[in-house]
Amino acid sequence: MDEALLRSLIPGVIGTLVRRGADFAAAEDAVQDALVEALRAWPADPPRDARGWLVTVAWRRYLDAVRADAARRRREDRVEEEPAPGPVPAADDTLQLFFLCAHPSLTPSSAVALTLRAVGGLTTRQIARAYLVPEATMAQRISRAKRTVSGVRFDQPGDVATVLRVLYLVFNEGYSGDVDLAAEAIRLTRQLATAVDHPEVAGLLALMLLHHARRAARTAPDGSLVPLAEQDRGRWDTAAIAEGVGILQAALARDRLGEFQAQAAVAALHADAPTAEETDWVQIVEWYDELVRLTGSPVVRLNRAVALGEADGPRAGLLALAELDASLPRYAAVAAYLHERDGDLATAARLYAEAAHKAPDLAERHHLTRQAARLNSRGSR
Repeated sequence: MDEALLRSLIPGVIGTLVRRGADFAAAEDAVQDALVEALRAWPADPPRDARGWLVTVAWRRYLDAVRADAARRRREDRVEEEPAPGPVPAADDTLQLFFLCAHPSLTPSSAVALTLRAVGGLTTRQIARAYLVPEATMAQRISRAKRTVSGVRFDQPGDVATVLRVLYLVFNEGYSGDVDLAAEAIRLTRQLATAVDHPEVAGLLALMLLHHARRAARTAPDGSLVPLAEQDRGRWDTAAIAEGVGILQAALARDRLGEFQAQAAVAALHADAPTAEETDWVQIVEWYDELVRLTGSPVVRLNRAVALGEADGPRAGLLALAELDASLPRYAAVAAYLHERDGDLATAARLYAEAAHKAPDLAERHHLTRQAARLNSRGSR
């Protein structure tokens, strides 16, 4: 049973049912029923045309649901419209399905859940475990999302930028439960890249690959965080780095710069440095200048302050930091790092402790607490 093949067929099968007149929610339910039947029947009797088999079974399940629903008796005429048996036209609805699942009317969390279910082919239980919520909660979230987009037609234009935001949210969840969401986000972004020719899709894929390449070196055996400068670069995935750099170079050559391409360029400069000391911080600052121009994001400005502190010295970084709102996430951690590099260990220790209290997760809190303790121990000698 080729599970990867089965999951890759799901978007096209849902799209076919929607094109035949099924609303999204009913089509998705029918396809899930067809998948259950495939898991039962295929090991003993594999079909010659897997996609055609799924379309046929899912359409029958959909029609069964229509017949059984007294409130939809007016739709019984669709029973007469069942297409004749035969090969299914090779129309790729993957891109439209991405647009549907990332519809602007959905909240980010609902769009992520619906994308993982309808495009990624994950079960509700898998998605719930990945996001550490009860399965019933996730089921309600997905049901609400399906109802929201049930009236959206495939002929409406989609927004690539919204799809990319959803995929980026999936990637940033990383790994939890029994589903590796970072790997799943890369798989889905590859799938999107085959359906749409857009430099920002390539930029996001390159960014994901370059970040994911450092994954093995990000944590110590005890689970503690390892900062980028201290990572064992021999543990970085050189094949993923080479692929990411190649994809990025091809995207940049099209001269349609976007946010994800610029972020990937920063990641590529980090990946290209044999040691932390050889990092080209001047170029990284230039790329952050581009990101500020593209986004105006305060978080980008915060990261630029760090890069400026490395390129021109900690005082320059602190001056750039002083222009930002101190309530920004990780502001205190950046301030602590720059003050430490400037030699003000007491202020740095205080800010590390402050940052630890605001840390978004336990691993980061422990790391910042250890940084504060390290400086306090040095000051007491």
